[in-house]
Amino acid sequence: MNKRFFSKIIAAFTAGAMIVSSLTACGNGETAAADTAPKKITLGYWESPNGELLTKETGALQKKYPDIQIEWVEFQSGTDILTAMQSGSIDFATIGTPPVSLGIANNYPFKVFYLHDVIGDSEALIVRNNSGITKVEDIIGKTIAVPFGTTSHFAFLNILNAYNIKTTDLTLLDMTASDLFAAYQRGDIDGAYIWESVKSQLIQHDGTQIISSVEAAELGGLTAEVGIVSTSFYEKYPEIVKNYIDILDASVKQYRSDPEGSAKLMAAGLGLSEQETITAMNEIIVKDKSEQSRYFGGGELAKTLKDTSDFLVTQGSITSEVSEDTIKAAILSELY
Repeated sequence: MNKRFFSKIIAAFTAGAMIVSSLTACGNGETAAADTAPKKITLGYWESPNGELLTKETGALQKKYPDIQIEWVEFQSGTDILTAMQSGSIDFATIGTPPVSLGIANNYPFKVFYLHDVIGDSEALIVRNNSGITKVEDIIGKTIAVPFGTTSHFAFLNILNAYNIKTTDLTLLDMTASDLFAAYQRGDIDGAYIWESVKSQLIQHDGTQIISSVEAAELGGLTAEVGIVSTSFYEKYPEIVKNYIDILDASVKQYRSDPEGSAKLMAAGLGLSEQETITAMNEIIVKDKSEQSRYFGGGELAKTLKDTSDFLVTQGSITSEVSEDTIKAAILSELY
């Protein structure tokens, strides 16, 4: 989810003409024919312990397309990803469900092609042990930080709503993950609602978990991380998108069959030990390709995004209701 959640940019773009991709085998990898292959594929990501991060660490996409330059660009917020997608500077990205809903509402030039994971205990409210906060109600009058426009922000707002706590009942600060960690260390804030790996780092620095996105989902605030692809990229290179789904699927299977080996590959990027990485992996629910149809063809993802957009309307982040047809049109259900 993303920073600067409440500033919206109206997307304007011209869809590229459909080009049918033809692929030819080449050694251990696969090279797209010169007239239909991009010279470069740019992927926006953040350090989330899911199958996509494992794909990055194994270099699986580069192995598939050895003649195409593969670039991974790290982002700190979903809003920044939306801006990059709008400018055409990235082709693929991982993003949370609230900023996806915001992007769909504002006609950003992307399609949803994959569900990376459903967020559980990987995002939570962590408070300082000397803050006097032992339950949700204790945050009244306290200072809590969260990156606005993110899955963490959305989950936290749903928790506040469920507990009949207004945002004016506390000091709620918009901070990036790195900034809130520094503020927490200085003692400037009482706590934060944030994701891994910062979540674990806060706990290590005299912190306690009060409530997580598991409970937020039970209260109506289900959050997830999804894959999006530039509309123009998908129209030009649909076979690359389909192949990338298969690559991600193989990574998820590796992730599940060899969690220790997967954790070893991802630990450095996350800034966690291998055991802490395994713990973080257990705090999300990754989905392989066989499980995607429930969310795409079965309509569960569309429902989640519809519920999310409706909530954002009540928060004033989206100005008017987004139709189910608009949401469904943004989801590549035909790939499943």
